[in-house]
Amino acid sequence: MSFSLRIKNPLFIGRHGIYTARMGKESRDWYNSIAQRNGGYKSDAQFTREGLSGEVEFEKRLMERLPSYDHVLDIGCGHGEFTLKMAHYTKRITGGDNAEEMIKIARNLLDKSTLSHVDFLPLWTHQDFPFPDETFDFIYNRRGPTSILRQARILKRGGRIFAIHPEGVNFERIRTMMEDFGFDDLTIEEFNDCYIYFENLEEMGKFLAASHCNPDYTLPEHRKDLEQMGEKNLRGGRLALQEKRYIWSVRRK
Repeated sequence: MSFSLRIKNPLFIGRHGIYTARMGKESRDWYNSIAQRNGGYKSDAQFTREGLSGEVEFEKRLMERLPSYDHVLDIGCGHGEFTLKMAHYTKRITGGDNAEEMIKIARNLLDKSTLSHVDFLPLWTHQDFPFPDETFDFIYNRRGPTSILRQARILKRGGRIFAIHPEGVNFERIRTMMEDFGFDDLTIEEFNDCYIYFENLEEMGKFLAASHCNPDYTLPEHRKDLEQMGEKNLRGGRLALQEKRYIWSVRRK
């Protein structure tokens, strides 16, 4: 089954007032530029992880949960590689992202696969999604938009949103949206014991260049900034970045 995109006025009214579109053109342009430069929301940086990683734990738990659901939404799916991987664990999955260049890559990857139970659609959480009420029984959010809470009607009652986000995620805003759009049972786990190690500045630069809205640290004009970050991020004489993540979940009432 396929859906046609239905555009509505991008505002939502909740008990705490009117929610309007906040994601600016610059942010969307950045994701599109990453898609064109790197072939998706990814990089070829070489690194190793040490310690308990929230990213690894999230993927493990997600794979355990997915077989229980009939139709799953991956919101903020990027170029779709992770969606296609998770498709092997569930009956049907739809990937959505606001960056059209990411969706183009995802659809191309899908065409090259043998999977027939996957869809990719351009979706913006500030506009009403083109799905009937209660289309999905589970939504996961891997560093995607927390504003998915505004789309409560597409999730079956009792269904959960399962998410992972880095340091800086605004849980006060999430709690406000939960109240406004009919969610409860918020659970939060913090993971901050993992470090990502790099052999040299070049690898760190490639990794950072593919991180949310960063400049391209592989370019000469950003070399000085990269060197300063390298000096500030030494751990036992090794280049390292701390991986801080929150795994959280809410339930639709």
